[in-house]
Amino acid sequence: MTWMVIRLLLSLAFVGGVLWFAARLAQKRGLGQSGGMVDVVARQRLGRTSTVNVVRIADRVLVVGATEEQVTLLAELDGDAVEATLAERAATSPAGADGEPLPAARPGGRVGGALAGSVLDRNGWAGFVTQLRDRTVRR
Repeated sequence: MTWMVIRLLLSLAFVGGVLWFAARLAQKRGLGQSGGMVDVVARQRLGRTSTVNVVRIADRVLVVGATEEQVTLLAELDGDAVEATLAERAATSPAGADGEPLPAARPGGRVGGALAGSVLDRNGWAGFVTQLRDRTVRR
């Protein structure tokens, strides 16, 4: 019995040593760390496989379109204008009772748009699925 406990402790020490050595090696090579040079500021999904990303690389801000096949530079933005817009959006975004931001108002003052309240309203279905999920989760 004691021999099994000693073998278990030695095995755990060996695995811990290997993990410690791998972490040190990765740290020396700079793996798993972000140098702060590349930062994704915003991302908007356009379709199943396409997105538009606002990326900050050092002091440049780029708008990049990405699909499965390629990445395309769409525009270069002024970094100060992007910072001002992000600060303004963070200051003026209202939060709901649960801390999540409320949906943005659409032109015309309606939150849901022309389909609000209909069977085709995406937000209505998302709310329905969320309520159904909350009622069926085991606690």
